[in-house]
Amino acid sequence: MKNKQMTAVEWFFSELERMQYFIGNDMLQALKQAKEMEKEQMIKFHKWMLENDTEQNADKYFHFTNSDMLNEYYKQD
Repeated sequence: MKNKQMTAVEWFFSELERMQYFIGNDMLQALKQAKEMEKEQMIKFHKWMLENDTEQNADKYFHFTNSDMLNEYYKQD
């Protein structure tokens, strides 16, 4: 996975492998589920950003960083 950007879930499981933790079928299933959940969260956040990028919200979010926007999203979820 060195050629692409890793998600947090992918990084975590690669670290477990690097530290020589055994990853059995249960862990592989958990990895698949975690990656799917992470993907759904990214899609929902993207949709939220599109919906909230309006003229009415321009003053409210003008000074927000990317982290601020993510925190705002999680507050409303």
